Amino acid sequence: MVEIKNSNKTTGFILVNKPVGITSHDVVDKLRSITGIKKIGHSGTLDPLAEGLLILAIGREFTKKLAFFQRKDKEYIALLRLGAVSDSFDKEGKISEIKIKKIPTRKEIESVLNRSLGEIEQIPPIFSAKKIKGKKSYQLARKGIKVNLKPQKVKIYKISILNYHFPLLKIKIKCSYGTYIRSLANDIGEKLGCGAYLENLIRTKIGAFSLKNAVELSKLTPQNWTNYLHSF
Repeated sequence: MVEIKNSNKTTGFILVNKPVGITSHDVVDKLRSITGIKKIGHSGTLDPLAEGLLILAIGREFTKKLAFFQRKDKEYIALLRLGAVSDSFDKEGKISEIKIKKIPTRKEIESVLNRSLGEIEQIPPIFSAKKIKGKKSYQLARKGIKVNLKPQKVKIYKISILNYHFPLLKIKIKCSYGTYIRSLANDIGEKLGCGAYLENLIRTKIGAFSLKNAVELSKLTPQNWTNYLHSF
């Protein structure tokens, strides 16, 4: 377990619960406005669709340590919608329904999830921040330019079903850094033969750091933000 110590400085780490609808960089900008400190970074991007744990480093001393968190394993709770696919692998893309002959059973889903464990090669979504010749993939994709992303190796340690009532499937995933849950959702849909895309995503852990210890972004103010500073 990692011991979380309150910091008596104006620099350190803040564990934030990022809300849906804003980017990770929006959270950084919000913290800059609240703290008056420019040197702020985050532990790893969450899409606007996603919510959950984001570790913010305040001050140069601590932004230098962000790589420690970025390479940590992650845990997510994902809500998948079966019976359709999305060109972005999530609900914000172009959705195409799939005519299915049979609704997958829980046992069939468990079998597919078990086959998804271990080291796998995963193709990132074309609507991602992966760079191609200096350009972000999503910027090219939005212009209609064909994007070919290379598979990357990631590890899926554990996947468990939390709830299933077709077409919605809620799962918990523990995985290595660099894993795209959107891609995993799309792959699960392909293996089931019914299609799937990501409806909702919550990051619950980064290494040993938990969402339970995070503060809501809306609660941070110029008067109280130092109360949430930690040094690890």
